[in-house]
Amino acid sequence: MMDVAARAGVSQATVSLILNGSSGARFSEATRKRVMDAVNELGYRLPNRSVAAEPSENRVIAFLTDELTTDPWMALAFEGAREKALELGVIVTLGIFRAGEDPNEDVFSLCQRQPLLGYIFGTILTRKIDPPAALFKLPSVLVNCYDQSRRLPSILPGDVAGGRAATERLIQAGRKRIGLINGQDGLDNPRDRLRGYKQALASNDFSFDPALVRYGNWEPSSGYSETHALMDLPNPPDAIFCANDLMALGCIEALKERGKSVPGDVSVIGFDNRDIAQFLRPPLTTLHLPLFQMGAMAVEMIHDIAGGLKSSHDQLKVECTIVERESV
Repeated sequence: MMDVAARAGVSQATVSLILNGSSGARFSEATRKRVMDAVNELGYRLPNRSVAAEPSENRVIAFLTDELTTDPWMALAFEGAREKALELGVIVTLGIFRAGEDPNEDVFSLCQRQPLLGYIFGTILTRKIDPPAALFKLPSVLVNCYDQSRRLPSILPGDVAGGRAATERLIQAGRKRIGLINGQDGLDNPRDRLRGYKQALASNDFSFDPALVRYGNWEPSSGYSETHALMDLPNPPDAIFCANDLMALGCIEALKERGKSVPGDVSVIGFDNRDIAQFLRPPLTTLHLPLFQMGAMAVEMIHDIAGGLKSSHDQLKVECTIVERESV
């Protein structure tokens, strides 16, 4: 929808209202035509809402997450789940569950008043969890989190492969000394992205230099300060892999402040593909974090499990693809 809106020169809300045929929304025929022309040019289509539901009493999936507003990731996963559910004739409801605020798991009791097909349980940070007991009573899938004992299937981003792909992209650009501004030490994403970074260096006969690895806090301020620290090294990097796009924003600003051109003097690659990445100067090459796809996959898995299909894959990793722009 964002691509359609950009092509038609209207807001995303306008595209949504026109394509959904919302009553009360008045637009000129010229505006409607621009939107529909963009839809046809881009090949965009809404989910098929006319698909008949299979005969069943249980047509609701409860999507529960620990956080919805801090970052966009769980909202994207929910939207992916909702669109896939519409295709299957299923409804997805949304709830927030934090064990400390809901020790009796009352939100699950509320969900169970509906004709539940199953649960999707997601977390804002990729991490190990101890799944709530209610998840074992119905088909359930974990998104962006996992059960150490693998009692429940989980869908995770391919952070190791993504870290490797980002680093190899910089190597392919001819860079010889690659820095990494990682997220907070001790979390799963930074650990796995560092592992991928090391794999790429080793497979290309680059030696690992711990001085080139800095840890930030995911915010632009840490990307800014850690870039200055890297550039103060006696042998500074000619490329920097930032473990998220917000730190890459701070990184680019710090490089500009030091009179370095991007990507002429220093190449920069991010991770996440946030909306802001395309509006940086230069636009940021990054890796796409596939939460929308992960949400859709979770609905398909629950639908299959409820239908009696069992999978041997209890943990799926979804590829984080490179989005090429101009910073490398």
